[in-house]
Amino acid sequence: GGGGGGGGERVLVAAQRQDRLTVGVYESAKLMNVDPDSVVLCVLATDEEDEGDIALQIHFTLIQAFCCDNDIHILRVSGMQRLAAILGEPEAESEPRDLHCLLAWKSQGLAEVASYCAESRDRNQWVPYVCLQER
Repeated sequence: GGGGGGGGERVLVAAQRQDRLTVGVYESAKLMNVDPDSVVLCVLATDEEDEGDIALQIHFTLIQAFCCDNDIHILRVSGMQRLAAILGEPEAESEPRDLHCLLAWKSQGLAEVASYCAESRDRNQWVPYVCLQER
């Protein structure tokens, strides 16, 4: 075995490849307001230094509440650098991305995420938590 906890990473890579990822707290909030039905997964990412960022925690609380109301799966992730590595580098001329909140939209490859999140829920872990390992 040994394949535990990889579900989250696979999903992100798949969504990124299919260009079905919205990156950034504000961009994500905008999309969720406009078209919540297209959103299948919301990833909330933090590093240790973000724990004291009250504004960010408030955003997360609001986003999580919205996701619960709209049946959007939530995945909490720690390890921003690993997350950035998974998603690959943005084009050189683009702004640095805000990776604290990512949305994955509906597509074939994301069915497995939904089942991954559902399984976690069965284990009474309402918001699955993935700790991304530095390689």
